[in-house]
Amino acid sequence: MPKKDLLNSENAAYLKIFERLKFFESVSLKITERKPLSELLDEIIITSQELLKSEAASLLLYHKSDSKLHFHTVHGDHTNELLSNTLEIGEGLAGSCAKLLEPFIINECYSDERFNQNYDKRTGFKTRNMICCPMIKNGSLVGVIQVMNKKDNLPYDNEDRDLFYALASQCAVSIENERLIDIEIKNMQMQYELDTARHIQEKYLQQKLPSFNDIDMSIKLIPAKEVGGDYFSILKITPHKTLIFIGDVAGKSIPAALIVPVLYSFINSYTLLRTTDFNLIDFTSAFNKFLITCTTADKYATAWLGLIDHKLKTLESINAGHNPTMIINKSGIKKLESGGFMLGVLDAPYISETEKLNPDDLIVFYTDGVTEAMDIDENEFGEERFENFLLEKYNQIPEEISIQLFETLSNYRAVAEQSDDITLGIMKIL
Repeated sequence: MPKKDLLNSENAAYLKIFERLKFFESVSLKITERKPLSELLDEIIITSQELLKSEAASLLLYHKSDSKLHFHTVHGDHTNELLSNTLEIGEGLAGSCAKLLEPFIINECYSDERFNQNYDKRTGFKTRNMICCPMIKNGSLVGVIQVMNKKDNLPYDNEDRDLFYALASQCAVSIENERLIDIEIKNMQMQYELDTARHIQEKYLQQKLPSFNDIDMSIKLIPAKEVGGDYFSILKITPHKTLIFIGDVAGKSIPAALIVPVLYSFINSYTLLRTTDFNLIDFTSAFNKFLITCTTADKYATAWLGLIDHKLKTLESINAGHNPTMIINKSGIKKLESGGFMLGVLDAPYISETEKLNPDDLIVFYTDGVTEAMDIDENEFGEERFENFLLEKYNQIPEEISIQLFETLSNYRAVAEQSDDITLGIMKIL
């Protein structure tokens, strides 16, 4: 070849490389712009098609949840049908690319046994040749991008493959960054919703307890999450009668917290209407029927309901599938277990039991977050340890007992997270 022609040929090659690098730089800037993930995926696939001068392109993302490749973006004629498809790792050309984690060129697709001709039959698109590139970040698969049918019936070459692979690496970084940003935004939104739910729930939790001349009282509720399903209410029905309610809705966090306003509404509505003829069994039965009617079968609540008669110095008790309330004195512990089914499960009768109250009697009602508090090895605090603690501390005032118990539970859990909502109520008869 004459020297002049050789120089012209080399210049043309350099010019082609320069133009491709310049185009690659421009498209790289485009796909690294901040944009929603769906728009980014569309940008990547259109860019790939332009860069490699191809008739069609597709992008599949790897989902760790099912270990499959999912078509997320397809560009070209008659390709909408592909968007609902998934591929196993190792299945077809894209699946092989994902398995090998290496780019490759297929210039005769119908001669390759890995090529699935059904896609062409369904879309009416005839695939002649293809480049498959894995998108990899930090050694992990992000997805696979493909370009099909280089224009002018030309074959793909190694230069096309290397350029496409460089683009795929850039794409992987961009996609993972957008995924992380999306996750952060969703987490921020979830946190905002949880904070809002907590503020709403706080309005339903009793902020000020009634005062009594014959009772010293302490009650605390600590949710395991931002919101929870524990609830309590101490209401004076009349000047001489006080209703005590403690409940634990099945489940945790927002699903359980959604039932708390239902508990609040029923208790306050019923007690406003039935102050003069309030009956604890009738109240419990009506409460049970109300929850059966207005909630789903999985949203039941265990509960303990007590009615103190300040004149007669008695406590009427109904245990609706809850941890037994305890009356503690120098004689030991009396557990109040009579009652019936959990609220919201079955329309069945309830029975009550009544205990005489004496000075220095300690009434302790609580949710299972106390006894089921777990250490790092998932060993529970347990009923025996709780009862021994109460027997040891029962001569102290309720507030001191409560503070010391929560400290004991915290020390027991140590580095383990609080596994359930905790509510503890303590009353001492004066």
